[in-house]
Amino acid sequence: SVYGFDISKHGINSAKDEIKENLFIHKAQNDYPFENNQFDLVISLGCFHNLRVFELEKAIKEVQRVGKQAYIMVESYRNEKELFNLQCWALTCKSFLSKNDWKWLFNKRNFSGFYELIYFS
Repeated sequence: SVYGFDISKHGINSAKDEIKENLFIHKAQNDYPFENNQFDLVISLGCFHNLRVFELEKAIKEVQRVGKQAYIMVESYRNEKELFNLQCWALTCKSFLSKNDWKWLFNKRNFSGFYELIYFS
């Protein structure tokens, strides 16, 4: 079974018909309406940069809580050029975090899942 949420109606409406009934509007920084370890895998792709740092902590905690395993992919930067490119690309971004900043945040939240940082070279 696949369940999910998005902050936008567009995200839900663009989903495949086979899973639409298990999708709903929800903010990633709010409590997730799921039980502890309810899912074998929780995935977040390119969303968390839209949250403020204090909201990121909550979202990471919730991903960890509801999933037995987790994978988070976020945008980051390693140098000034990549930061500039990220700023141009991610118009809704609220957390421009460097590679070391993300590592610090995942460690602070004791995140035991996998994460991947992508860069705009």
